[in-house]
Amino acid sequence: MSFNTIAMIGLGYIGLPTAAVFASRRQHVVGVDIDQEAVDTINCGEIHIVEPELDMVVHAAVKEGYLRATTTPEPADAFLVAVPTPFHTDNNGQNHKADLRYIEAAVRSIAPMLKPGNLVVLESTSPVGATEQMAGWLAEARPDLTFPQTHGETSDIRVAHCPERVLPGHVIRELVENDRVIGGMTPKCAEVACELYRIVVEGKCVPTTARTAEMSKLTENSFRDVNIAFANELSTIAHELEINVWELISLANRHPRVNILSPGAGVGGHCIAVDPWFIVDACPEQAQLIRTAREVNDGKPAWVLSRVNEALETLHREAPDVRRSELTVACLGVAFKPDIDDLRESPALGITEKVAELGCHTLVIEPNIDALPKSLGSSNAELATLDEALAQADVICVLVKHKPFIQRVESVREKGTIIDAVGLLG
Repeated sequence: MSFNTIAMIGLGYIGLPTAAVFASRRQHVVGVDIDQEAVDTINCGEIHIVEPELDMVVHAAVKEGYLRATTTPEPADAFLVAVPTPFHTDNNGQNHKADLRYIEAAVRSIAPMLKPGNLVVLESTSPVGATEQMAGWLAEARPDLTFPQTHGETSDIRVAHCPERVLPGHVIRELVENDRVIGGMTPKCAEVACELYRIVVEGKCVPTTARTAEMSKLTENSFRDVNIAFANELSTIAHELEINVWELISLANRHPRVNILSPGAGVGGHCIAVDPWFIVDACPEQAQLIRTAREVNDGKPAWVLSRVNEALETLHREAPDVRRSELTVACLGVAFKPDIDDLRESPALGITEKVAELGCHTLVIEPNIDALPKSLGSSNAELATLDEALAQADVICVLVKHKPFIQRVESVREKGTIIDAVGLLG
C-alpha cells in the first residue's frame, strides 16, 4: 500500500516528533492540532516544545515542503492519532478511569475525511479495548463505510494500535531505533500498519492484536512504576533509619542480580504516572501490587513536603523572631524528569505548589521554562536563577536532577539546609 499523505492528529510531545520523522523520510505529512499558536509556530519551521534535535528536523521538513500544520483535518491515506489520555477520579480522588474524550473528539473530526483503503492508527496510550472503541466511534460517524469489528479482513478501513515507547530527551532517535509493537484489529490491519511504520522504524515492527498491543504498553510502564516504588519506599525507610539511601543502593547494586532504580520526588509524566491505573481499573481485584506501587509513588511528594515543613519549623525554633514569610525556599526543578520542559503530572511541580502554600517565599528554579507555570501564578512564588537561589534561600529542595544543577553541585552542597529528593548530592 502506498501512503502519499499521512495525517498526524495531535502535535504534542509525541505527535510532532512522529510527524517530523515521517516527513524527514520525504513523506507528505499534515499535522492537525487545536492549538492555533502551535500550528503557526510549526508552519514557521519552529517548535513549541523542548526536545533535542526536533527543531532541526521540523525546520528542514517544513522548508522542504513535507510537513505543514493545520487546525482542520484533511484527507489522507493514513491517520495517526496521538492525543492525551488522562484519567479522572471520583469525588474522593479514587476509582481512576481513563478519559477518552480527546480520542473521541479526534476520531470524529477525521471521520468525514475517511475513504475506502484508509488506515487509522491509535498511538495514544490507552486502556485495553480503546482501539475497538475508536473503531466504534468511526463506524457510528461513517455508516457508509465498513470497519474491522463487523467486516473483518474485508473492511474498507484498517484500524490498529501502535503505542509510542520513547524516552523524553531522546525521542527522535528512539522513534527510529526502537522496536514497535503494532496491534491490528485483524491480521491485515496489523500488516498494513507495519508497512506504514517500516518507512521510519529501523527496529522491528512486531505485529499482534490491538488488545495485546494496548496491554503491552501498560505493562511496560507498570513494570517501571513498581520498580520505582520499591526505590521510593526504600528512601523513606533509609531516612527513618538514618542511612544514606544513595550509598545503600550503590552497595546493593554491586550484587550481580540486583539493579535498584534511583528514588525521586515521585513519578510524573503522561505515561508511568497514569497508565498503571488503566490496569487497576480493568482488573481491580487482581492488580494489587500495581495499585500499591501507584499509591507509594503518589505518596512520595507528601513525604518530601513534610521534610520541607520540618526544615522550616527547625529554622523557626532556632530564630523565633523570624516569621515564616521571611524564610525562602528554593525548589530546584519542576519538570517531571531531568532536562525537559514537560510539566505533565510532575511531582516536582506539585510539591512546589504546596511549598508556596506553606507561607514562605518560594523560588522556582527551572532552566527549561521561560515563565512561571499558571498553577503558581497567583502564589508568592517567583521564577529565579540558580545563582539567586543560592544567594537567597534558607532551604533548598532539590526535586529534579537537571544538568545545570549537577554542574553546580558543589555550590549547592555549601548551603546549610538541603532536602535532596533525587540524589544530587549523592
